[in-house]
Amino acid sequence: MASTNDLKNGLVLNLDGELWSVVEFQHVKPGKGGAFVRTTLKNVLSGKVVDKTFNAGTKVETATVDKRTMQYLYADGEDYVFMDLETFDQITVPGGTVGEAANYLLPEAEATVATHEGVPLYIELPTSVVLEVTYTEPGLQGDRSTGGNKPATVETGATVQVPLFITTGEKIKVDTRDGRYLGRA
Repeated sequence: MASTNDLKNGLVLNLDGELWSVVEFQHVKPGKGGAFVRTTLKNVLSGKVVDKTFNAGTKVETATVDKRTMQYLYADGEDYVFMDLETFDQITVPGGTVGEAANYLLPEAEATVATHEGVPLYIELPTSVVLEVTYTEPGLQGDRSTGGNKPATVETGATVQVPLFITTGEKIKVDTRDGRYLGRA
C-alpha cells in the first residue's frame, strides 16, 4: 500500500484487480476544498488510457512488477521464448503481450521483460536496433520532387520507410518506438 503522495511516473497500481501504470500525475490544491491528485493511468495488459482523480492522502495498492533483462531465443508458434540472463530460466511470452515489438526482435537480442506474479505483462526493447535490409526496390535518381522514401523489408519481416539510396543487404538503424529509419549502421 502507498499513499497518493508517493505516486510517480511508471509506478504500477492494482485497482479493482487490474494493473494500471501511472503515465502522469499532478497534485492539485484548489483555493477551496481539499487537495487531490489527478492522474493519467494506462492499463498494463490492454493499453487502455484513463484519467482518474484521487483525494490527497488516499491509500492505493501498488503491484510488484519484476523487470529483468532477458535474451530472446526463438518464436514458438504464436509465443516467444525468452531466457533470464542471470538464472538461465526460460519464460514463454504470449504473442499478444509482445505486440508490435515482434517487428524488431532478432534471436539473441536483449529485452526487458516485466512480470507480475510470474505472468508476463509487457516487454521493453532498446530504443533502436540494427537490422539488415532483405529487400528494397532500387531507387531511381530524379524520380522525386523532395527527399523521397521507399519501403524496405528488414530481416524480421517488418517494412520500414527508407531513403532512396538504401540498397538490399545494407544494415540500418530503426527506432523501435515508431518504426522510423534513423540512419545507416
